[in-house]
Amino acid sequence: MKINIKNNIQFVFFIGVLLFATSCSDDYLDVDSKEALAQEDSETVTPEAMVNGVYGMLTEWAYAFSYLGITEIISDNADKGSSTTDTGSDKDVLDALTFTSSAGSILEMWDNWYKSVNRATNAIEYAESYGLTDEDYKDRLVGEAEFLRALNYFWLVRSFGAVPLQHIDLVERQPVADVYAYIEEDLLDAIGKLPLKSEYDSDDLGRVTKGAAQALLAKVYLYEEDWGNAYDMADEVINSNEYSLHPNYEELWRASTENGVESIFEVQARGESIAHGVQQYSQTQGARGSDGWGWGYNVPSETLVNAYEAEGDEVRMNASIIFEGETLWDGREVFTVENPRYNEKAYSSASGGADDSDKNIRILRYAEILLIKAEAATYLGEDAATPLNLVRTRVGLDAISNPTIEQIWNERHLELAMEHDRWYDLIRTGQAQEAMATDGKTFVVGKHELLPIPYSQLVQTPSMEQNPGW
Repeated sequence: MKINIKNNIQFVFFIGVLLFATSCSDDYLDVDSKEALAQEDSETVTPEAMVNGVYGMLTEWAYAFSYLGITEIISDNADKGSSTTDTGSDKDVLDALTFTSSAGSILEMWDNWYKSVNRATNAIEYAESYGLTDEDYKDRLVGEAEFLRALNYFWLVRSFGAVPLQHIDLVERQPVADVYAYIEEDLLDAIGKLPLKSEYDSDDLGRVTKGAAQALLAKVYLYEEDWGNAYDMADEVINSNEYSLHPNYEELWRASTENGVESIFEVQARGESIAHGVQQYSQTQGARGSDGWGWGYNVPSETLVNAYEAEGDEVRMNASIIFEGETLWDGREVFTVENPRYNEKAYSSASGGADDSDKNIRILRYAEILLIKAEAATYLGEDAATPLNLVRTRVGLDAISNPTIEQIWNERHLELAMEHDRWYDLIRTGQAQEAMATDGKTFVVGKHELLPIPYSQLVQTPSMEQNPGW
């Protein structure tokens, strides 16, 4: 798998420049978004390379391990997996909901997301001041960086609630509504700047598109319970005719469907030594044992299996879960392994357990946009059945004529399992306590809705407030 982003050599050079710039401070928020490159750097680092550096953060090690812990292992979708004696640093306590503010996974994602925000801000300012004469090209680069900044702030606000906005203050946490307003501002501006997916050259396939910004904004509105705007923005994506459902759900996580008709935004895994692919995402979740190819973490739970079986959803269950004793679609045998199940959506046929995976990670898919429209429609008195049933009938399930909100939530669970949204969906829909109890975990109301601000951050900025219950 291939990098579909130009100027690979400049991209690698830029990573070195900016990593040096951002690693000089131990405070994860104390990074000067106004920081200028030296004159000699500005002659070799292009605005496009600056933007590529923001994309590059999505391929970092944090997404191969820490991200799994705070999005899936923490939820009822997955268990820690691996060996019973291997804690995975803090994956055992995340799994049990007994983690503290010292959990390394939480700190690493906080760090990664804020560094990504800083890179995006640098890239925007650099592109605007560089002197580009092609206004459309400049706007596109700015729009890409605005989307990426919005995406990282969205991950932050979903996880921690009120958080600092770097352009306002590095310590004071801004109200959730203000963070969302800033995310909306970035995305609305990006929508006006970005081309459609069909308007990109093949070399740029995988870059942020207008549809990606619209899709993320629809999701942001969903989390804000702004049903009207969520419905309308989902409709914008649907009516663009840029996307459709891939007919075979089982093929969605294979190389053959990367950047395909259902793809709205996904992390591009280069799989090249000069600019590594996604660091160990497939390896950490690969089957563990003599027939395995990985570490065995983030294993789909029995609770998830039960959810599929209750719906009679064999297609999505078998496409999402590797079962001990099965032979995979490419002929790989999974016989002698330590865990009963593994995440098939993380499986790479070509690279197996290689350190640098060639596997693209899907962030936004067309199916989710249909489900966002369906969910918003139930609150607006609009037709929720049509978008919902497009998703259901693809996998051979019966249509539902008058879906309830609970049925739509369940559809999100089954469709998007192991795609890093389940924990946040449980919290925003008020299902977390009951779902966690069913999975044998104790969800403390008034505490677990938000992750704790990392202890290391509070040591460095003691005036920053901690979240309730921590």
